Amino acid sequence: MLEQRIEQQFIDSADLKYQSAQVLNKPILAAIQAILSSVTGGGKVLACGNGGSAADAQHFAAEFVGRFERERPELAAIALTTDSSILTAIGNDYDFNQIFSKQVRALGQGTDVLLAISTSGNSANVLAAITAAHEREMTVIALTGKGGGKIAQALKETDVNICVPSERTARIQEVHLLVLHCICDGVDYQLLGEADNL
Repeated sequence: MLEQRIEQQFIDSADLKYQSAQVLNKPILAAIQAILSSVTGGGKVLACGNGGSAADAQHFAAEFVGRFERERPELAAIALTTDSSILTAIGNDYDFNQIFSKQVRALGQGTDVLLAISTSGNSANVLAAITAAHEREMTVIALTGKGGGKIAQALKETDVNICVPSERTARIQEVHLLVLHCICDGVDYQLLGEADNL
């Protein structure tokens, strides 16, 4: 019984990825173009999210600053989820919902992109970060699921919503990781061209 359950997890994940490929192709392309324009124009990506989405923000920043699959010049990205002193100071002195927005206001500029990750689309602190990014005239790329939630309604026409067509948090997170890898690969492809060994 448990073996069948494990196998079903793989099948469900693969099915959603196949389904998402067509649905998310265009918004991922738009995200690649926005991020490429930012980082080649002196901008950076600020990434945020909670829980597993915080880990995804850090994962993305690591692959941008370090590398994805091949060597290239470093690209500017900061995960807003990593500085425990900033996070606890803002959470304690102000409000947990401001832990990302205050960082966006401090670090963000008009040439930058906010990568806002929320499986539900309803994370209050991510919504606050989007508001702060709009104040700074930044482009927002949202990774959501479950219909996009409040985040979908908060986005401008110039923003990008990559909304995974699922209600299951685990499945949404699995597709979010693939989306982030697609973005990294797309940016590298635009900068470096086709890879010989990939």
